[in-house]
Amino acid sequence: MVKSMYAAITGLRSHQSKLDVISNNMANVNTWGYKSRSANFADAMYQNSIQGSGGTAANGYSGGMNTSQLGFGVNMASISTDFTTGSWSPTGNGLHCMINGPSFFIVGPFHATDAGQSGISNNIKGEGVSLSRVGIFNIDNNGYLVDDQGNYVYGYRCLTQSTTTTDNNGNTTTTEPTFVSPIQSDQNPRPLQPIRIPAATVANDGAQFGIDDQQSERLKIQSYTIGQDGTIVGIDENSKPWVIGKIAVAHVENPNGLEQDAGYLYGIGDNAGDVTPMEAGSEAVGKILSGYLEMANVDLAIEISEMIKAQRGYQANTKVITVTDEMLEQLVNMKR
Repeated sequence: MVKSMYAAITGLRSHQSKLDVISNNMANVNTWGYKSRSANFADAMYQNSIQGSGGTAANGYSGGMNTSQLGFGVNMASISTDFTTGSWSPTGNGLHCMINGPSFFIVGPFHATDAGQSGISNNIKGEGVSLSRVGIFNIDNNGYLVDDQGNYVYGYRCLTQSTTTTDNNGNTTTTEPTFVSPIQSDQNPRPLQPIRIPAATVANDGAQFGIDDQQSERLKIQSYTIGQDGTIVGIDENSKPWVIGKIAVAHVENPNGLEQDAGYLYGIGDNAGDVTPMEAGSEAVGKILSGYLEMANVDLAIEISEMIKAQRGYQANTKVITVTDEMLEQLVNMKR
């Protein structure tokens, strides 16, 4: 059999795979947080019909010759993912949020440390957690912040509520809320923890939190907002604001090293590089937008044009097979 038919078959197979990628992009055009993918072609193996050689500038010797190679078609070398941020879609829900930047939310099952406190280390590889770009969050029956798949959302808990005091001269002083930050003054890493609505104490006019997970009397929050740095503020039944915690985000050194799991979750692959949890709010890490969800970054105009290219490439390869078949038919009929 002639080589052209085998080369055309590789073209058919590769263009079919490209169409599979395109169809997946178009099917997920309205999927929250979906990242478009593209198929990358590469030449298949080559056979040298003439071996190249260097020339020798001496009496009786020949000049250099280039290598002549015959290709055997094409293969789909890889599928790359475009992790640029998609468009914003307002939802009106204060617990819905998206990251306007390159980072990811950290979600997963409940974890407990040896000390009995819930949490995971800042080296989140191997901790069984996943990364996500979809912030469809809500509060479960135990007061924990979870996503719509039931995964706990990890971040930093607030130890104290911000308070405002006034001295005898009428000067007011506001203290900022204290969080369980990833690095404390002793430079020891602190674990990320599932964010939970805490119980209020009566000390300092109800201004402090009790953070014991066993307490059942939690704040009765009526509405929520999430700041650009991930700070969650809840308004209770008395219209009093409470700082509940801060959502952590993960910066991934090589996002294309992540592995897509079921739904919109990503597993941390071996080639993802360093995955560092940190606080949001900067341009490099990304800002959290409350009341919005991230739309798919699929460009339908590009996908349709790529579909046309795949169709024409597939059609051209089928033509090669047809012409090759006609040539073989003529060869077989030479005996007549």
